[in-house]
Amino acid sequence: MIEIAVKDIERVCDVQRKSGDENRICKGCVIDSRQVQPDSIFVAFSGERVDGNSFAPAAIEAGAGAVVLTVEPTSDLIDLANEHGCALFTCEDPMEFLLSLAHHYRMGLNATVIGVTGSIGKTTTKDSLAKMLACRYRVHVTSGNFNNLIGMPLTILAAPADTEMLVLEMGMNATGEIARLTACARPAYAVITKVGTSHIGMLGSRENIARAKAEIISGMVPAREGETPLLVMNGEDDFTPFIRRGFADPAGVDVLLCGSAASDDVRVSDVRVSDEGQPYFTLTFADGTSLDTHVALPGAQAVINVVYAASIAHRLGVSAKEIDSVLTSLQITGRRQEVRRAACGARVIDDTYNAAPESMAAALDLLCSLPCEGARIAILGEMGELGDDTERLHALTGAYAAAKKLSTLVCVGGEAAAAMAAAAKLMGMPDDQIFIVSDTDQLIERFSSSFCASDLVLAKGSRAVGLDRFVEEVCAC
Repeated sequence: MIEIAVKDIERVCDVQRKSGDENRICKGCVIDSRQVQPDSIFVAFSGERVDGNSFAPAAIEAGAGAVVLTVEPTSDLIDLANEHGCALFTCEDPMEFLLSLAHHYRMGLNATVIGVTGSIGKTTTKDSLAKMLACRYRVHVTSGNFNNLIGMPLTILAAPADTEMLVLEMGMNATGEIARLTACARPAYAVITKVGTSHIGMLGSRENIARAKAEIISGMVPAREGETPLLVMNGEDDFTPFIRRGFADPAGVDVLLCGSAASDDVRVSDVRVSDEGQPYFTLTFADGTSLDTHVALPGAQAVINVVYAASIAHRLGVSAKEIDSVLTSLQITGRRQEVRRAACGARVIDDTYNAAPESMAAALDLLCSLPCEGARIAILGEMGELGDDTERLHALTGAYAAAKKLSTLVCVGGEAAAAMAAAAKLMGMPDDQIFIVSDTDQLIERFSSSFCASDLVLAKGSRAVGLDRFVEEVCAC
């Protein structure tokens, strides 16, 4: 983790010091006063519900080496800080403070940085890449969904000083956010998994989403002198040529394409799904090395994401044998197409982490590809951040669900859920197989005890819908 003198914090982050010994060494950085350790840097954020500035006294008394405020400290707080030898700083933008501090630390690390962004598949790509690189290197990786303007710099600041590979997930909600993340992290390698429709309500179009994802290129740097930064993308994605010609080529960033076409640099072929739902396939790397392998994750939709990871890992010296070993034992961050067992014996595909139209379709594909002797049941919650396209994209999801010939479709939510159900009916799904419930509480009340041991159930929706509570209810022993 970061170790830095108070005087260097002042210099690097352009903040005003109100108290404290400029030579005190601070170690680590947190935004939760409960996580303060001796010499920690505590950064106060003012949220809608909680004002972090109010926890400054607790952080000081817990031994913080420095506290960063967004308000002027009172005389009593200055006295308390002086009593404990804690430096007090004030800043206008704590987010920018974190980014500046993390950039300073990252540039001092002798580590190669890989950035991962995209509309879907980021976490699978990031987790599998970290596991592959760990075969050869000391790796530090984004934990969970710490992928935003606060979480990513905290990930960097927590990296051990001897880190060799730093794998960072980069998410966004608006234009310009990934530009700030990549300027902080300076990746030598990057992945854009897919340009989909997540956040289309905020950005207005898929082209704008593509532009926002392409911002990752602006911060890319060579891993070593004489090398060229490398961007990995899907050869079949319709926005890949747009990103390549408009952003990568002008920036002098090489592009490596993954996919099933003969023209792709890293090729996937002969994909087949076992009775247990695990995809088997042949992977051919850019240097001609070939590997017959499978992924210990359900559904063929996981293949392209692990291929992105394998392409970078192989480029960085991980052998095909090591990559095969990782793929065949892979485990990914929870609530992403995790097959669980209900108390009644039914299998439940827990994909409740989040949802977008593309990942909804992939989840429905998985539901219908796994073996099942009973009913195939899809419980689909509303998707957020779709803006003016909300009704249209929910209707397309409902139509796609109807085409899968499900036994039952349950739509959870309000008007958007009704649009899903109406489209499914329009496409020929019988009325008595379609249900609408207003929220997860009603879902639990009506459906938590309605499954048979032979059934296969998919639960997927945006996090705000809370379908994870339903899964926990039905899977409780």
